[in-house]
Amino acid sequence: MAQSSHAVVIGGGIGGLTAATALHLRGLRVTVLERARSLKPVGAAISLAPNALRALDVIGIGDEIRDLAAWQGDGGLRTPSGRWLSRTSAAAAAERFGGPLVLLHRATLINSLAARIPSDSIRTTAAATLADPGDARRPARVTTPDGELEADLVVAADGIRSGVRRTLFPGHAGPVYSGFTTWRVVIPVPGVEFAAHETWGRGRIWGTHRLKDGRIYAYAAAVVPAGQHAPDDEKAELVRRFGDWHEPIPAVLAAARPEDVLRHDVHHIAEPLPAHHRGRVALVGDAAHAMPPTLGQGGNQAIEDAIVLAHHCDDLTAYTAARLPRTTAIARQAVRIARLNMMSNRVGIAVRNTSMAALSKAGPALFLRGFDGIADWRPPHRPYASDEASVGNR
Repeated sequence: MAQSSHAVVIGGGIGGLTAATALHLRGLRVTVLERARSLKPVGAAISLAPNALRALDVIGIGDEIRDLAAWQGDGGLRTPSGRWLSRTSAAAAAERFGGPLVLLHRATLINSLAARIPSDSIRTTAAATLADPGDARRPARVTTPDGELEADLVVAADGIRSGVRRTLFPGHAGPVYSGFTTWRVVIPVPGVEFAAHETWGRGRIWGTHRLKDGRIYAYAAAVVPAGQHAPDDEKAELVRRFGDWHEPIPAVLAAARPEDVLRHDVHHIAEPLPAHHRGRVALVGDAAHAMPPTLGQGGNQAIEDAIVLAHHCDDLTAYTAARLPRTTAIARQAVRIARLNMMSNRVGIAVRNTSMAALSKAGPALFLRGFDGIADWRPPHRPYASDEASVGNR
C-alpha cells in the first residue's frame, strides 16, 4: 500500500496494537479504535513463546520482552499430590525452539506496543462498527461515535465476540463453549519457593509461575456448565476445588483476596472461518480463530497474524492463505489438549498419567513436544525495525 494509505484497527488489545505498530512501521497512517475507556487489558498474564517473540522482533521489541523471562531451572507437569509426571527446564525449551518462553503481565506488553504508535492515533471510548467492507474499487467504511471513517484497510481485532466477524460472515456459527471455566490471579506471595508447574487433576488443572517482578501468576480451570459463579466469592470457590492440592497452591490461595481472582468461561471457534478476510477487512486474533488456552497460543497467534498481515497488507488473499491453515491446525490441537488435561474419567486419567510419565522418560517432555511446529515459526519478513526506510516512518 502507498504510504498515504489509511488503516483503521478496531480493538486495542494485543493483536490490534501489534498490527497497528507493524502497519505504522510500513508507513501507513493508522487509527486505533478501542471501545473501553483505556487500553488497560482485561486479564492477567500472557505466555509468549519463541514464535511470538520472533514476530515482535519485526517491530523492534522482541529483545525488550525477552529480558522479562523469569523461568529458570526445572518445571513440568504434576499430579494433585505433587508427584511429577513430566519434567523439563527453561534451558531445554530455549534449545529446542531457539529462544525462551516469557511470561509477563498483559499490561506490560500493551504499554510496550502502544508506546510505538503516535499517541493521537489511538482513540478510546470509541465503539466501532463496520458499515461497508469495501472492495478493490472503493474503501471500507467504519462507523464511530465521532462519525464515519474511510479506510484502505480495516483490521478487525475486536475479540471472540467480534461484531466485524458477524458482519462479514453472518452465516458462521460463531464461538461455542469449550466446556470449562478459568480463574486467574497475579499476586505477591512472599517466601514461597517452587518450580514452575502445571498440575492436572480430575476435570481440573492448576498452574503456578513466577513473573520477572517476583509476583506469582496462577491459573486454574475446571469442567463446569457455562454461566456459573461461586455462591460466595471466587477465591472461596478455588479453595473448595484446589485447597488440598500440593504446595505452593495452598500458599497462593491463602495470599489471594477475593477481588484478586478473575473468572471467565472459555469459548472457542470450533468451525473455522472460510477466510480471514473479506473486501478490505482482515480479521486477527480471537476474532478470526479463538482457541482454548491449553497451548498458551491465543495471544501468540494474534501477534503472528498482525505481523503477517502487515507483510501482506496489499494482498489479503495471501494473508488468509498464510494464516488460515496454521491457525486452524493450532486451534484443533488446543481442543485436543483440553480434552486430555480436563479428563474426568478415573481410569482414563490413570492411563493418561502412566503414559505421560513413560513418554517423558523416553524423550523430551510432553510440554516441549506439544510446541513442535508451533514455537519454531518464523515471520515472513526481516525486521522492519532494521530497515532504514521504515525507521524514518516511526
